Amino acid sequence: MNKINAPDRTSEVVPAATLFAELPDGFRLKCGGTLHGARIAYETHGRLADDGSNAILVFGGFSASAHIASHPGDTSRGWWEEMVGPGKAVDTNRWFVICFNAPGGCFGSTGPASVNPRSGRKYRLDFPEISIEDIAEAARCLVRQLGVRLLSCVIGTSMGGMSALALLHRYPDIARTHINISGAAGAATYAIALRSLQRQAILNDPAWRRGLYEHAADVHVGMSQARMLGMLSYRSPEEWQQRFARDRIAAVPPAAAKDEAFAPEFMVEGYLRYKVNGFVGHYDPNCYLYLSRAIDRFDLADEAGGDLHCALSQIDLERALVIGTKTDILFPVWQQAAIVDGLNGGKVPTEVLHLESLRGHDAFLADFDQFAPPVGRFLASISTKRPAVSVM
Repeated sequence: MNKINAPDRTSEVVPAATLFAELPDGFRLKCGGTLHGARIAYETHGRLADDGSNAILVFGGFSASAHIASHPGDTSRGWWEEMVGPGKAVDTNRWFVICFNAPGGCFGSTGPASVNPRSGRKYRLDFPEISIEDIAEAARCLVRQLGVRLLSCVIGTSMGGMSALALLHRYPDIARTHINISGAAGAATYAIALRSLQRQAILNDPAWRRGLYEHAADVHVGMSQARMLGMLSYRSPEEWQQRFARDRIAAVPPAAAKDEAFAPEFMVEGYLRYKVNGFVGHYDPNCYLYLSRAIDRFDLADEAGGDLHCALSQIDLERALVIGTKTDILFPVWQQAAIVDGLNGGKVPTEVLHLESLRGHDAFLADFDQFAPPVGRFLASISTKRPAVSVM
């Protein structure tokens, strides 16, 4: 698990100073596939206590890398920069924070964009089906390799909230507490439909070539459409209205008007096109397909014969905090309410917060004034004096 330089792979973007942990050879996946020579990209922040009692595991969202916050080895901003660090809500002066890139992704963990060690070629569509449960299992392997015997808290955001619940259900004694942020115990129908359209946009791009494109940027039309559809669901209709209303672009460049029929006319159209530029070419299209399908297929209720309340009640924790945003249309608050109901049914004292924010699902990545205080208070109230016991 030594720090190594980022690999030179066409469709992978690996943050500087990324660390790697090897998964057990022959790592078996839920849908029947097996990975050989697979690895997990991760970062740690803070110092692990001698008794291992101060570890926190963070599961990120769909497109999150392991780079959660800046540190001396990589001073670039992390995806949760305002939340993780010395003196912040997730205080690295106290906590040893572990964050990793989900397998199936393209930020260093083994996925469709990685080279298959057995063939010497990229996996592409030869990569086996990945599931949320596989992400949870990989996290358990990572935590064990880092020498952590009991996690003080598991934090999951968005897709990471699903992964966290999968881990906690599979290993009831792996963690003492849990914070679920804008997460769910299963994909909502509306969200499945949206992600289906996103995948269809990629599949319909001629440059996708059944996954055989040379560069991620080749599939720019399909990925742009997929990302714009995603962005519409990440923020709330109220925010779009407030920010852009029906404002028009001051002047459409003559060349654009000539070369492109129905060129963007409204400010919101131009904004969407501008924002996708930082994503297309930096996120692998095949990874997008694999992980979005994994989200759609996840349903914790499957672990209890279709009874979600029963499945959640089987999770064993000292307590939990569940946070949602009232304007979230992708992971709506009724899904967080279901988590709370199930955890309380299992006698886990659970606090729930339904926050007011115009920023919809992405509020946890932007509205830090609302998210940082409850997260900070919850973590500050956890005692690290309780001795950790081996449960893994």
